[in-house]
Amino acid sequence: MPTMSDEQKIRIYVLNGPNLNLLGIRAPEIYGTGTLGDIQNMMEEKAEELGAELEFYQSNHEGQLIDWIHESRTDANGIIINAGAYTHTSIALRDAIEAVELPTFEVHLSDIHAREEYRKKSFISEVAVKMICGLGAKGYSLALEQLVAHCRASDT
Repeated sequence: MPTMSDEQKIRIYVLNGPNLNLLGIRAPEIYGTGTLGDIQNMMEEKAEELGAELEFYQSNHEGQLIDWIHESRTDANGIIINAGAYTHTSIALRDAIEAVELPTFEVHLSDIHAREEYRKKSFISEVAVKMICGLGAKGYSLALEQLVAHCRASDT
């Protein structure tokens, strides 16, 4: 994991799982009308304010998400992940996050605890510092603020 000096930026991987490429089209009554591109633009602006750098990715493939998690181990200070449906099914993603030992914040646009029963269980939350859900796109921004603060506090 990169260490931070006063002039170095904190690097955060923002990972987005299956079907998040369809934001704005898929179930806008649940996920909103904004696109993943809108979220990326908002995150990049917020990162600039906070003195952070982002690597922003989306994949519908579990293995690709795991590869990015592994890559983050030596290239980032933390992870923000919206694993989509893999949240509720992927022990492999959970194990990858645990293995890289980076602070990880889990984000969901909808409140997974107020949805279908099968969506209430998160394997990711078992190894995440925090879960933010039900705040729409704003949850990503809050996760970034809190993760950057966490990284700065941990490096002192």
